[in-house]
Amino acid sequence: MNKVVVCAMTLFGMWDVTAIAADSMLNDTVSLKDVVVSAPYKTTVELTPLTVTTVTASTIEKSGESSLLPVLQNQVPGLFVSERGFAGYGVSGGAAGSVSIRGVGQGNKVLFMIDGQPQWAGVFGHALSDTYVANGVERVEIVRGPSSLLYGSNAMGGSVNIITRRAVADGINGRGQAMFGSFNTQKFRTGISYRKGRFGATASGQLDRSNGNRKGSDFWLANEYLQLYYTLDRNWQVGSNVTMTQTKAHNPGTLQEPLESMWTDIFRGTASVYVHDNYGVANGGVQAYISWGGAHTVDDGWSVGEEPTDYLFHSHDYNMGVTAFQTIHPWEAGDISAGIDFVHWGGSTWNSPKADPGMRDDRFKEYENEIAGYVMVQQGFFDNLLDVNAGVRLQHSSQYGNVWVPQAGFIVKPTDGSSVKFSWGKGFRAPNLRELYLYPPHNPDLRPERLWNYEVELRQKALGGHLDMGVSFYFIDGKDMIQTQRVDGRPRNMNVGRFINKGFEIDASYLINSRWHVMANYSYLHTDAEVLYAPKNKLFARVGYIPGQWDFSAEAVSIWGLLTGGPEKSDYAMVNLRGAYTLDRSDGPVTLFLKLDNINNKHYEITYGCPMPGFTMMGGVDFRF
Repeated sequence: MNKVVVCAMTLFGMWDVTAIAADSMLNDTVSLKDVVVSAPYKTTVELTPLTVTTVTASTIEKSGESSLLPVLQNQVPGLFVSERGFAGYGVSGGAAGSVSIRGVGQGNKVLFMIDGQPQWAGVFGHALSDTYVANGVERVEIVRGPSSLLYGSNAMGGSVNIITRRAVADGINGRGQAMFGSFNTQKFRTGISYRKGRFGATASGQLDRSNGNRKGSDFWLANEYLQLYYTLDRNWQVGSNVTMTQTKAHNPGTLQEPLESMWTDIFRGTASVYVHDNYGVANGGVQAYISWGGAHTVDDGWSVGEEPTDYLFHSHDYNMGVTAFQTIHPWEAGDISAGIDFVHWGGSTWNSPKADPGMRDDRFKEYENEIAGYVMVQQGFFDNLLDVNAGVRLQHSSQYGNVWVPQAGFIVKPTDGSSVKFSWGKGFRAPNLRELYLYPPHNPDLRPERLWNYEVELRQKALGGHLDMGVSFYFIDGKDMIQTQRVDGRPRNMNVGRFINKGFEIDASYLINSRWHVMANYSYLHTDAEVLYAPKNKLFARVGYIPGQWDFSAEAVSIWGLLTGGPEKSDYAMVNLRGAYTLDRSDGPVTLFLKLDNINNKHYEITYGCPMPGFTMMGGVDFRF
């Protein structure tokens, strides 16, 4: 209770700071009306009455993180990510990187996308956490609440759209970054963009390696990105992008059950081509995409003192589709969005002996097809004092048949700078191939998991827009959760689980003047189920000071009431510091930076048996040309 009081005092005390004459400065997290959509996405986020947070490139760069997930966890109330160590999340047994929003997330219930392309493993259905890197990212749009109306399955608890950086300035522009720090960690990033006339191109690369904070937790990652576009005329644009990621992660197991030689070797790729139209009264596009995992290899390792395993596990998966969408503005303050999605996803798995990796045992191979159509309508009334939104989606699967997804809500703007949102909607997650067909608990007759979400958001801007604060309340009723039960003495996946999550979230940011700014967010979650990696209380606060060419910040992170899979809940609090100095040069600025995390050297666990590091340090240089 005392922690809740301290949290509330921190937030509301910040809201009451006396205003100082302020110069203009861009916020690191922006509100809905600040978002500009310039690429072929299904709709602008303004059309949805759900709670949306946009994290900009500035926030990502100042964090000093090469992975997006730690940044999103701090910036987005209600979002939490499981971790097992200093570097990497991994896949297979003992993996981390599970993302939850408002306690909904385990089993891939939060959909990640890159430029609107869904990113998840076709066989096992899990997220691909190590591939969500900061390389080439312009901004990230996070919807807290079901997004199944627009995106279908896996957007049950929310969605995260990673929007890549485009060439916007004429000529050649580039940047590079090198970082070094604790546990022999080395991180390098470089990128270059070119634009001439109607043509633009962007290419970037990232390389991370670390020994990790535990013996046997080495991690290595390489990421490459390429984007091309050509503007045909004032109304039409065509483009393409390709992203590839390679990782190798070692897992030493838990302190209670250590492992020898457990590792995963992963290759992921994603590619798309699109055509985008914008006629003012109508805009939309067609996008074809594929996400694939080629030749994933896993050594399950062995327990200390046991005989080494004599096999390797392999998998290949894919997720491909076509989406067509259009938004029209047929009359004043009216918008109609409609679209069609087709998705084909599947994959295969097999084992091979270590003595002869070319040999294969019995191979599992399956796929599913889904097709869906949706329509969403928004109408403004009384000079946009009231906006009403409603939509419905019909999705058909070759496995589970039809699913209807309704959603409705409204936005009221009673005064300048204030808004009240209400939304009601459905989210769902289709069973993955593992749950349907693979391993003994499989059940080919599973139905999709589903939930109903109800939420209200109140938001107020004041002091000329320098103060932005909001509070959200939600109620989530989940049904048909897939759980393993004993049926006739045998394990079987069944749609028997239920849960009710309810809580609230508070966020505020205050730009005091050109040098000082503060922000904070807090989330409270009450659930009637035992949910791992979804803390009851989560608090993040940041103070920034920018005197001239210097940039300093201090962060406080506090988590309590976290289920880790162990006998007790985890509570912890940390303080992080950031500092940077930018040297202006005629051929581009150079920035030297240092980040100190967990300076109070707090020892804690997020995943039971996997201790997180204490105090860590990273420093480096960033240059642009």
